[in-house]
Amino acid sequence: MTTQSMLLQEPPASQYDLRFNAFGFPVRIAWTFWLGALVIGFDFVRGMDMAFGEESPGMGPLLILWTAALFLSILIHELGHAFAFRHQGIHSSIVLYHFGGLATPVASMIPGRSIGRLTPKQDLWITFAGPLIQLAAAAVIMFGLKALGYEVAALKTLPAGLDVLSEYFPGERIENPALFAFTFFFVFPSIVWALLNLLPVWPLDGGHIMRSIVLLTGGDESQSLWISVGAAGLLAAYALTHGQTFMGIFFAMFAVQSFQMLQQRGGWR
Repeated sequence: MTTQSMLLQEPPASQYDLRFNAFGFPVRIAWTFWLGALVIGFDFVRGMDMAFGEESPGMGPLLILWTAALFLSILIHELGHAFAFRHQGIHSSIVLYHFGGLATPVASMIPGRSIGRLTPKQDLWITFAGPLIQLAAAAVIMFGLKALGYEVAALKTLPAGLDVLSEYFPGERIENPALFAFTFFFVFPSIVWALLNLLPVWPLDGGHIMRSIVLLTGGDESQSLWISVGAAGLLAAYALTHGQTFMGIFFAMFAVQSFQMLQQRGGWR
């Protein structure tokens, strides 16, 4: 079983990958992660650079801050999955790549015992742990800024409905451009990406969660895939008709992938 944060297959190991251990978990950062971070964040960072005007530290430093904040946010997300695996007695490893990350079970923590298939209840907990800890990390920054008397500017730019959160975190603007940018770059994706991951679309975390819920309530996997096809299709249509081409293409890919999985499992008649 793998817990996947975003689509796209894990790339093969490369000599350009960064490797280290975090809390006892082997972590590999594929070189494609840095490229993906720059692709996703370029327009975002350019807008920040223009908003700063003469006070801006420049596109280069801002891109570095964005990449560092995104790296930290996604690593925290995957650590949530990894710690949940550990709680279930399973060793796991982490890979960050392309536009997301992956926490993969490696072996049982009990010598001589295989991992075995996780129960829907175990799968539900392990999958939910990633978005939960990512949102919790954003909350720590938000309440920390509030305690210091600063506003959480990133909340004002959240999608409609979520931006009302800014009313509960008023305060003075952070004067230091670098600190303002880093907190903004960390809070925004930590909230938006965690919530996107909770959508009932395969292979996002929400798709895994929906599968577990369906199985726990007596349904079968095909039902969760039909939900994924419908949800991904609607979200793709919404994104494409609202000028969010990149997001629309991704959800269209998710819808196609879910339908192909249905065909492979015989869920399409």
